[in-house]
Amino acid sequence: MTSTGFSTQLRTGLLLAGLSGLLVAIGAVIGGGALPLFVILAVVMNAGAYWFSDKVALRSAGAKPLSQAEAPELYLDISEIAGRAGLPMPRIYRIPSEQPNAFATGRNAKHAAVAVTDGLRTLMPRDQVKGVLAHELAHVKNHDILVSSIAATLGAVVVWIAHMLQFSMFFGGDDDENPLAMIATIILAPLAAMLIQLGISRQREYLADATGARFLGDPEPLARALESLEQATARIPMQANPATASLYIADPLKAFGGKGMTGLFSTHPPLEERVKRLRAMKRGVRYA
Repeated sequence: MTSTGFSTQLRTGLLLAGLSGLLVAIGAVIGGGALPLFVILAVVMNAGAYWFSDKVALRSAGAKPLSQAEAPELYLDISEIAGRAGLPMPRIYRIPSEQPNAFATGRNAKHAAVAVTDGLRTLMPRDQVKGVLAHELAHVKNHDILVSSIAATLGAVVVWIAHMLQFSMFFGGDDDENPLAMIATIILAPLAAMLIQLGISRQREYLADATGARFLGDPEPLARALESLEQATARIPMQANPATASLYIADPLKAFGGKGMTGLFSTHPPLEERVKRLRAMKRGVRYA
């Protein structure tokens, strides 16, 4: 499990480096002093999104605080997993939906929150619920909100610069600029940035699976939970905000046909592949 986590972390680092390199390359194409301004704007905007991420996500999901008296077993399981992970107890919320699902949010471990649907608590066996909870606490342990914020900052700068170049060309631009390079940057840079961001998101899901399995000491509960979620999310609809759907452990919009994106354009890896990797970990097989 440790080697699997290391290789996933390495791929995340390479993708972030690729996103940074893309930004530098665009800066070389356009030249001038505009790049620092776009970097500052992106940092400020995404820092705000990072700081208030928990409030936005919880409000969007219609989540309400869940007391220990209402869900003693859930609190006990989260406390146990958090203790193994070396994390403080997160705030617990309930989402009024019959679809089994969950997500974690918060800018750091001290401000973390875990939100679970009513369906997760009532329809899934306790060992599978613990698998889901371990996955969500793994996101907290791995600082995934911070990683996604960094990626979003770099991606936003790339997109804004592409828009600026498009605006510049519309009004004539500079005679010294290479028009082919400018057009290629306008078209390809935002697409490349988006694909790299989505790649980072998928790698963080694999890492959360591996880390959650380590918290439990066994990948099987999470593997079975993902299989159950695959069927339940396709059968039971959930009124989730598409803007925050990527936070959930499984696509909450699958019953409506999902987001219509697969492969390179998906925020999550296929659940079947995640299950396959978890069971390979149990056999001691490492994915490169």
